[in-house]
Amino acid sequence: MISRVVLLIAAAVAVLLAAVASGYGPHRDELYFLAAGQHLDWAYADQGPLTPLIARAMSELAPGSLTVLRLPAALAAGLTVLLTGLLARELGGRGRAQAIAAACAAAAAIVLFTGHMLSTSTFDLLVWTAVSWLVVRAVRTGRDRLWLVAGVVLGLGLLNKPLPAFLAAGLLAGVVVAGPRRLLRTPHVWAGAAIALVLWSPWILWQAAHDWPQLDVSRSIAGGGSTSSEAWWAIVPFQFLLASPPLAPVWIAGLVALLRDPRLRDVRFVACAWIVLAVVFMASAGKPYYLAGLLPVLIGAGAVQVDGWLQRGRAPARRALLAAALVSSAVVGLVVALPVLPAGSLDPVLAMNEDVGEMVGWPQFTRTVAGVYDELPDRRRAVLLTRNYGQAGAIDRYGAALGLPHAYSGHNAYGDWGPPPQGAAPVIAVGLHPDELAARLRGCREATRIDNGLGVDNEEQGTPVMVCDGPRRGWAREWPALRHLG
Repeated sequence: MISRVVLLIAAAVAVLLAAVASGYGPHRDELYFLAAGQHLDWAYADQGPLTPLIARAMSELAPGSLTVLRLPAALAAGLTVLLTGLLARELGGRGRAQAIAAACAAAAAIVLFTGHMLSTSTFDLLVWTAVSWLVVRAVRTGRDRLWLVAGVVLGLGLLNKPLPAFLAAGLLAGVVVAGPRRLLRTPHVWAGAAIALVLWSPWILWQAAHDWPQLDVSRSIAGGGSTSSEAWWAIVPFQFLLASPPLAPVWIAGLVALLRDPRLRDVRFVACAWIVLAVVFMASAGKPYYLAGLLPVLIGAGAVQVDGWLQRGRAPARRALLAAALVSSAVVGLVVALPVLPAGSLDPVLAMNEDVGEMVGWPQFTRTVAGVYDELPDRRRAVLLTRNYGQAGAIDRYGAALGLPHAYSGHNAYGDWGPPPQGAAPVIAVGLHPDELAARLRGCREATRIDNGLGVDNEEQGTPVMVCDGPRRGWAREWPALRHLG
């Protein structure tokens, strides 16, 4: 039986995240998912259909409600905490070890932040955790049918984003290196893989039909073309931040135990998968959170070790030390990941989590664009053109109430939803590079600059809003050059 304390911790996390869901505002990615949800497809240039579909469903249930939009994320975070406790149980932990694992997951910044916003990363973390639990349970109990369930979960995760394919490849490499190699001869394992591949096939076919834009997105990310990109060497150090530095000994102890403890010999391949994927993501310049999906299983294994450590030596002092680590981690996680501070006092938070800044200022952004639009002498065929999908998503989310038409952008999936109608002009261009403006649009002059009014130094602050006479060679000819992935 799972510990009641684990259930309470998981429920508390979900309730807390639901309670603060309306804090700050939508993230640029959420605005993008809402827009993609209005253009449902089997895939997009940079993602699968799952998160836009969920965004569409939540928007249909309660249009404009940020709380309802983020409810699936809160539930996903609660399930991640619950599964972390279950992982500790599968790895030999009793009630207290399970509670320690769940508490560590609940205090982790990666769980709290992805649980505060609707994101592909939210469900990616849940999928990695769920597959890890199913795999460990299948190996430790001998219930081979669980491999079929793992295949279903993996396939759904691949319809969210392709990262779970790395998990599957890493686990396979771990089995080849550390065993148990009987898994390579188990029909249910390959049946589960086949189920995942069938579920993923619509995404694969769409990508193939569109010349594999996901590869271009990956190359852009590797080249630093994303706000959350980091140096290749930061992959492993960032795990300390994503799971909280005071709690690092827990997951490190779990990694060591999986590699060395004879009682965990049958699941040693999970630790090998972590090492393999750390190398792969460093070599490919992936984002640090890519590896975070294996933190729950390491925390589960580490919680068992911590539970044993608490029983030795000066138990009261050790319990106090663990409590201090959990409390300090939870406090920092709450401040860094959740809307605890006023929106105008985010400078300390932005130094640790730049994404929080991308939840501030979108209504003001749209009002600024609307002010420029209202001053156009002839706006009947005006075009709103933005550099990135967040800007376009904000206009599409807030602009209708201000009389704005929908926005165009060459960024990722927005590029597939253009170009503007031939002859449409003038153009309000937001965020485009001066060289790009000069090459693609004529008669450009600056009308104003974006100011969120809170002094928050996010990506949009100070962005120029330009008014241009129109495209140089017509939209059909200029649009391919305006499209970009990343």
